[in-house]
Amino acid sequence: MNRSELLQGIRQIAIEAGEAIMAVYGQDDFGVQTKKDASPLTAADIAAHNIIVAGLQALSPEIPILSEEDANIDWQVRRQWQTYWLVDPLDGTREFINRNGEFTVNIALIDEHAPVLGVVYVPPTGICYSGQMELGATVSERGGAEKVIRCRPLNPDQGIIAVASRRHRGEQLQACLDRLATLGPVSDASMGSSLKLCLVAAGEADIYPRLAPTCEWDTAAAQAVVEAAGGVVLNEQFERLRYNTKAELLNPWFYVVGDSSVDWKELLEQE
Repeated sequence: MNRSELLQGIRQIAIEAGEAIMAVYGQDDFGVQTKKDASPLTAADIAAHNIIVAGLQALSPEIPILSEEDANIDWQVRRQWQTYWLVDPLDGTREFINRNGEFTVNIALIDEHAPVLGVVYVPPTGICYSGQMELGATVSERGGAEKVIRCRPLNPDQGIIAVASRRHRGEQLQACLDRLATLGPVSDASMGSSLKLCLVAAGEADIYPRLAPTCEWDTAAAQAVVEAAGGVVLNEQFERLRYNTKAELLNPWFYVVGDSSVDWKELLEQE
């Protein structure tokens, strides 16, 4: 099966997981539990995880799967993986619990430490972002045709749009916004889940600075979309964000940028 066929398959799996999530969303009781890291877990997370794992195993039984809800895989095993699925069944669980609609299903294929294709599905709206390296990125609405999306070139004279986490702001982020403001007027908006990366991919924002913790499953699918759309996700050293390079699954701080021609290191590097 080639990657285009895989992409079609994971779109359908993501939609089915989204339907299961919305079935729970319509209930009064989400079955909320607390995980060891104090993050919430709901019946929707579990239902989506089960659907995605079963779907991926049927689609590509030879490719291993790492999901947020089944991440206890020994590093000595995982480090041997060249290609694997990286899944966040429900990104934005707190947004789900708060019923603000800003949550997503994220499925990515990682190859040689980089996301090469990914799908981000938004269950409340039916919007689906897809990306495949070298073939581009698209967005579709529920039942609608796919539309090509591209990151936009930075144009400070017309204003810089930054998007930030709804729950993780602070001095570091403000300092970053202040540095951006040396180029031109900056506006910023807050949002939950991987939707922030998708806004950059769709040319609706210029940058998403993430100067707070995330895990690898939080970013992989949307990074595939951003990079297929012409942008790039950069770590603290302003190198491409990579996956499965160490035992821990935490990401470093990173910057999602739409215009890869800009010297972001020169502009944003902290003294």
